[in-house]
Amino acid sequence: MNDIPVLGTARFPSPLTYFVSDQARVLSSPIITPNAPPAEDIRLEIAGPREKLFFDARTTRAAIVTCGGLCPGLNNVIRSLVRQLYHGYGVREILGFVGGYQGLDPWRGAEPIPLTPEFVDDIHKDGGSALKTSRGPVDTSIAVDNLIRRKINILFVVGGDGTQRGGLALLNEARQRGYALSVVGVPKTIDNDVAFVSRTFGYVTAVQEATQALMGAHTEAHSVHNGISLVKIMGRHAGFIAAGATIASQEVNFTLVPEVPFVLDGENGFLEALRKRILKRAHAVILVAEGAGQHLITGGKDEYDASGNLKSKDIGLFLRERIDAYFKQKGIPFTLRYIDPSYLIRSVPACPEDGVLCDFFARNAVHAAMAGKTGLVIGHQHDVFTHVPTELLTSQKKQMDLNSPEWHAVLATTGQNFAAFPG
Repeated sequence: MNDIPVLGTARFPSPLTYFVSDQARVLSSPIITPNAPPAEDIRLEIAGPREKLFFDARTTRAAIVTCGGLCPGLNNVIRSLVRQLYHGYGVREILGFVGGYQGLDPWRGAEPIPLTPEFVDDIHKDGGSALKTSRGPVDTSIAVDNLIRRKINILFVVGGDGTQRGGLALLNEARQRGYALSVVGVPKTIDNDVAFVSRTFGYVTAVQEATQALMGAHTEAHSVHNGISLVKIMGRHAGFIAAGATIASQEVNFTLVPEVPFVLDGENGFLEALRKRILKRAHAVILVAEGAGQHLITGGKDEYDASGNLKSKDIGLFLRERIDAYFKQKGIPFTLRYIDPSYLIRSVPACPEDGVLCDFFARNAVHAAMAGKTGLVIGHQHDVFTHVPTELLTSQKKQMDLNSPEWHAVLATTGQNFAAFPG
């Protein structure tokens, strides 16, 4: 049943007027395929306000931390968390830890910021995070010492699967000490690759911004003879942004994603397909996700970021060099433009659709925490917000289904035809 841990009996009446039953569940996969093995029966608790609360708002202290890379909508989430706590439940003491998990270490981080409705009033109009962010872990013992010293009852962790694993480590440390701490996650990844979340906030904004970059890239390629625009965007493990932007722009001729390894050389390879495209149409737009083609880049030492994630080798620069060498070797004149708008895309404010999604993620996180639930991340499937156990969510990643309408739309839009094979 994937029940969510609770800190104890909820006995305080909620000030709200509508409630969700603790027994309500949603199936993670509602589709029944004839003659196929039955899908794993994962039933997720439905998110929403509960009639009884574990925490007394008059004495509750909450805190928020944002971790990992930037993503449109971080400030929207912070704002809605604060306003739901303050106006919805009457919690008056809310702190914002500065600079990701480093901020939980008093020896490394800045003093936390008191968060009030006035402080968060306009932050949703800006990109980035008003609390700043960082990658990397924190010494859980020191961090929990700090949380206990500051009498923090609720910690909201906004970040991807690494951030959520960090939140689970903090919860386990608090449990060992017998300290009642609610740790509730809000899933954040611009790549849209979090399991049990149909769409993460920031994804639609990213597709929108990437589409604008592609329109410019198409103009560049189309304005010269044999123009090639090579655009690299985010997508370490999944190509959702690349696929969405390809379909939205209708201007991409080759879309390269992590889910589909491809052949570079040979009669049926990507370079030869590009050559044929240039000779036929005299321009081409290539969109590559950062995690695509990693099998092609050999040599060099593996590098890891501060969170312990293996860094992708730079497929954009690699392809630029290989395309340049190939066309020169074939004696074909060309103009190659290399464009990487990734940092610009992720730093803009959220679009209205993502702003709405941020608000619902945040408010459901507050409802869960005030009811004394812990060790969970807010999920979203089949247009229903859910409580996903943190251990379950971090045990898997989401990738594009290559049999999905989305990927087939990419193939139809680009018309790409070169040797590729599902990984």
